Amino acid sequence: MADWDPNEDTEWNDILRDFKILPPKEEVQDEIEEMVLRLQKEAEVKPYERMNLEQLKEAEDDFDEEDMKAVEMYRKQRLKELKSLQKIQKYGELREISGEQYVKEVTNAPKDVWVVIHLYQSSIPMCSLINRHLSLLAKKFPETKFVKAVANSCIKNYHDSCLPTLFVYKNGQIEARFVGITECGGTKLQVEEFEWKLAEAGALKTDLEENPKKDIVDMMASSVRNASIYD
Repeated sequence: MADWDPNEDTEWNDILRDFKILPPKEEVQDEIEEMVLRLQKEAEVKPYERMNLEQLKEAEDDFDEEDMKAVEMYRKQRLKELKSLQKIQKYGELREISGEQYVKEVTNAPKDVWVVIHLYQSSIPMCSLINRHLSLLAKKFPETKFVKAVANSCIKNYHDSCLPTLFVYKNGQIEARFVGITECGGTKLQVEEFEWKLAEAGALKTDLEENPKKDIVDMMASSVRNASIYD
């Protein structure tokens, strides 16, 4: 009878192990090391997953055939991300338009894009202030389209007392309007206050946590209450 090897892979030894007669077969050290190496390799982040388009192009010669399939997939993904970013950031400045461009640039702006248009006269100081604020906000919120137009080029004989006038559009509809100095925030309007006002209208997503003008309003209300105490 041949010698019996308890570590041999046989059906009989497997039955004995199932009944706890034999201890579990010891893993061969080489197999354990191989498994650990395989798991480590699977957990590695492929270098091309951290590369931009230019780096992918430069490193093409270093990839094998299997990697190249993945590289092509990542290149398409990077292009898609780049196009999405360009779509989001295609504004970023306050642009001047004429009355003839109003429908194209404002009413027929791309779907779901917020548009803020300022009707102004350069001779009115408040209009100049609004334009300065809009220029800053256009850079901060490039996903919103900011434009300005001389009032009379859009609406013939538009009265100066209605300036500045701001319209907030989305999908061809006016979502908010601010007509005249008071509605636009007054001659001491700060850019943060203007940002909050446009955010309330939905035109942009501000990172301000509360109305910057709130402290001033609260202070004025407190002064009124204190004055009434001494009356």
